[in-house]
Amino acid sequence: MDAFMQAAIEEAQQGLAEGGIPIGSVIVHKGRIIGRGHNRRVQQGSAIRHGEMDAFENAGRQPARVYRESVLYTTLSPCAMCSGAILLYGIPKVIVGENRTFLGEEALLRSRGVAVEVLQDETCIRLMQDFIANRPELWNEDIGE
Repeated sequence: MDAFMQAAIEEAQQGLAEGGIPIGSVIVHKGRIIGRGHNRRVQQGSAIRHGEMDAFENAGRQPARVYRESVLYTTLSPCAMCSGAILLYGIPKVIVGENRTFLGEEALLRSRGVAVEVLQDETCIRLMQDFIANRPELWNEDIGE
Protein backbone atom coordinates (compact mmCIF):
# COMPACT_ATOMS: atom_id res chain seq x y z
CA MET A 1 0.00 0.00 0.00
CA ASP A 2 1.05 3.56 -0.70
CA ALA A 3 2.62 5.08 2.43
CA PHE A 4 0.53 8.23 2.08
CA MET A 5 -2.78 6.36 1.91
CA GLN A 6 -1.58 4.34 4.90
CA ALA A 7 -1.01 7.64 6.76
CA ALA A 8 -4.57 8.73 5.88
CA ILE A 9 -5.90 5.39 7.17
CA GLU A 10 -3.96 5.85 10.40
CA GLU A 11 -5.58 9.27 10.78
CA ALA A 12 -9.02 7.68 10.24
CA GLN A 13 -8.28 5.02 12.86
CA GLN A 14 -7.15 7.72 15.30
CA GLY A 15 -10.42 9.58 14.77
CA LEU A 16 -12.39 6.43 15.49
CA ALA A 17 -10.32 5.76 18.63
CA GLU A 18 -11.18 9.30 19.81
CA GLY A 19 -14.90 8.58 19.44
CA GLY A 20 -15.22 10.35 16.11
CA ILE A 21 -15.90 9.44 12.51
CA PRO A 22 -13.18 7.35 10.82
CA ILE A 23 -12.17 9.54 7.90
CA GLY A 24 -8.55 10.59 7.48
CA SER A 25 -6.59 12.72 5.05
CA VAL A 26 -3.07 13.87 4.29
CA ILE A 27 -1.76 16.57 1.96
CA VAL A 28 1.52 15.69 0.27
CA HIS A 29 3.87 18.21 -1.33
CA LYS A 30 6.86 16.88 -3.27
CA GLY A 31 6.87 13.58 -1.42
CA ARG A 32 6.43 15.03 2.09
CA ILE A 33 3.29 15.24 4.23
CA ILE A 34 2.61 18.91 4.97
CA GLY A 35 -0.81 18.45 6.56
CA ARG A 36 -2.58 15.53 8.14
CA GLY A 37 -5.96 15.30 9.77
CA HIS A 38 -9.03 13.32 10.60
CA ASN A 39 -12.69 14.07 11.06
CA ARG A 40 -12.95 15.94 14.39
CA ARG A 41 -16.56 17.11 14.28
CA VAL A 42 -17.46 15.11 17.37
CA GLN A 43 -14.25 15.72 19.29
CA GLN A 44 -14.27 19.49 18.72
CA GLY A 45 -18.01 20.09 18.43
CA SER A 46 -17.26 21.45 14.95
CA ALA A 47 -19.60 21.90 12.03
CA ILE A 48 -16.78 21.80 9.46
CA ARG A 49 -13.85 19.71 10.72
CA HIS A 50 -14.02 16.89 8.18
CA GLY A 51 -10.80 14.93 7.55
CA GLU A 52 -9.77 16.98 4.55
CA MET A 53 -10.59 20.28 6.25
CA ASP A 54 -8.53 19.20 9.28
CA ALA A 55 -5.59 18.37 7.00
CA PHE A 56 -5.83 21.82 5.38
CA GLU A 57 -5.99 23.46 8.80
CA ASN A 58 -2.99 21.50 10.02
CA ALA A 59 -1.02 22.33 6.86
CA GLY A 60 -1.41 25.97 7.83
CA ARG A 61 -0.90 28.92 5.55
CA GLN A 62 0.95 27.88 2.43
CA PRO A 63 1.82 29.78 -0.72
CA ALA A 64 -0.70 29.02 -3.46
CA ARG A 65 1.98 27.25 -5.52
CA VAL A 66 2.49 24.69 -2.73
CA TYR A 67 -1.14 23.58 -2.89
CA ARG A 68 -1.03 23.60 -6.71
CA GLU A 69 1.89 21.14 -6.49
CA SER A 70 0.29 18.87 -3.86
CA VAL A 71 -1.73 15.67 -3.79
CA LEU A 72 -4.53 15.15 -1.29
CA TYR A 73 -5.14 11.64 0.00
CA THR A 74 -8.44 10.88 1.71
CA THR A 75 -9.95 7.65 2.95
CA LEU A 76 -13.43 8.58 1.68
CA SER A 77 -14.79 10.39 -1.36
CA PRO A 78 -14.78 14.14 -0.57
CA CYS A 79 -18.09 15.85 0.20
CA ALA A 80 -19.15 19.17 -1.33
CA MET A 81 -17.48 21.23 1.42
CA CYS A 82 -14.15 19.43 1.18
CA SER A 83 -14.28 19.42 -2.62
CA GLY A 84 -14.80 23.18 -2.50
CA ALA A 85 -11.61 23.58 -0.47
CA ILE A 86 -9.74 21.31 -2.90
CA LEU A 87 -10.89 23.53 -5.77
CA LEU A 88 -10.25 26.78 -3.89
CA TYR A 89 -6.65 25.88 -3.17
CA GLY A 90 -6.01 24.32 -6.58
CA ILE A 91 -5.09 20.81 -5.49
CA PRO A 92 -4.51 19.06 -8.85
CA LYS A 93 -4.85 15.43 -7.73
CA VAL A 94 -6.93 13.58 -5.14
CA ILE A 95 -6.45 9.94 -4.24
CA VAL A 96 -9.57 8.47 -2.64
CA GLY A 97 -9.51 5.35 -0.48
CA GLU A 98 -13.09 4.39 -1.36
CA ASN A 99 -16.39 5.71 -2.67
CA ARG A 100 -18.68 2.71 -2.14
CA THR A 101 -20.09 3.84 1.20
CA PHE A 102 -20.32 7.50 0.14
CA LEU A 103 -19.90 9.08 -3.29
CA GLY A 104 -18.92 12.70 -2.86
CA GLU A 105 -18.26 15.34 -5.47
CA GLU A 106 -15.82 13.43 -7.65
CA ALA A 107 -17.65 14.46 -10.83
CA LEU A 108 -17.36 18.13 -9.86
CA LEU A 109 -13.66 17.76 -9.15
CA ARG A 110 -13.06 16.03 -12.47
CA SER A 111 -15.12 18.63 -14.34
CA ARG A 112 -12.79 21.29 -12.95
CA GLY A 113 -9.64 19.47 -14.04
CA VAL A 114 -8.74 17.63 -10.84
CA ALA A 115 -7.36 14.13 -11.37
CA VAL A 116 -9.29 11.77 -9.08
CA GLU A 117 -8.08 8.24 -8.46
CA VAL A 118 -10.27 5.84 -6.45
CA LEU A 119 -8.55 2.82 -4.89
CA GLN A 120 -11.54 0.92 -3.41
CA ASP A 121 -9.25 -0.03 -0.54
CA GLU A 122 -10.77 -2.79 1.60
CA THR A 123 -9.53 -1.26 4.88
CA CYS A 124 -11.21 2.06 4.06
CA ILE A 125 -14.42 0.34 3.00
CA ARG A 126 -14.53 -1.81 6.14
CA LEU A 127 -13.87 1.18 8.43
CA MET A 128 -16.83 3.08 7.01
CA GLN A 129 -19.19 0.11 6.69
CA ASP A 130 -18.61 -0.85 10.32
CA PHE A 131 -18.96 2.75 11.49
CA ILE A 132 -22.18 3.38 9.54
CA ALA A 133 -23.67 0.11 10.86
CA ASN A 134 -22.76 0.97 14.46
CA ARG A 135 -23.43 4.74 14.46
CA PRO A 136 -25.92 5.55 11.66
CA GLU A 137 -27.25 8.64 13.45
CA LEU A 138 -23.77 10.17 13.73
CA TRP A 139 -22.97 9.33 10.12
CA ASN A 140 -26.22 10.90 8.90
CA GLU A 141 -25.45 14.04 10.90
CA ASP A 142 -21.99 14.23 9.31
CA ILE A 143 -23.39 14.12 5.78
CA GLY A 144 -26.26 16.49 6.54
CA GLU A 145 -29.14 14.01 6.58
